[in-house]
Amino acid sequence: MTQKNDIQNHPIHTASVGKRMLQGATIGLALIFFFLFGAESDPSWPKLWMVKPLLLVPAASALGGLFYYNMDHLRSLGGWRAAVANILSVLVFILVLWLGIVLGLNGTMWD
Repeated sequence: MTQKNDIQNHPIHTASVGKRMLQGATIGLALIFFFLFGAESDPSWPKLWMVKPLLLVPAASALGGLFYYNMDHLRSLGGWRAAVANILSVLVFILVLWLGIVLGLNGTMWD
């Protein structure tokens, strides 16, 4: 008689890495659109100044989604480890999103 381990029967990742990165990028893109929607541009700024934040912020927040995906293993263990993984994922996502916004708006709105 052989016994099977319950962990072997359950997949660790509930969604694909692309889906998690797309979710992170969508959050970043929505947030940067909110900031750029009512922005008045300064004549001293480059002509296409909005392109930089529109590319950098979603890319940075996609990396936050990648970190969330990588925490699925810790989240699948349950209990306090899942709570730590969720809190850590949110904190890292906010940090990466903030850094993306700073880098994206550097030289224009972030002076």
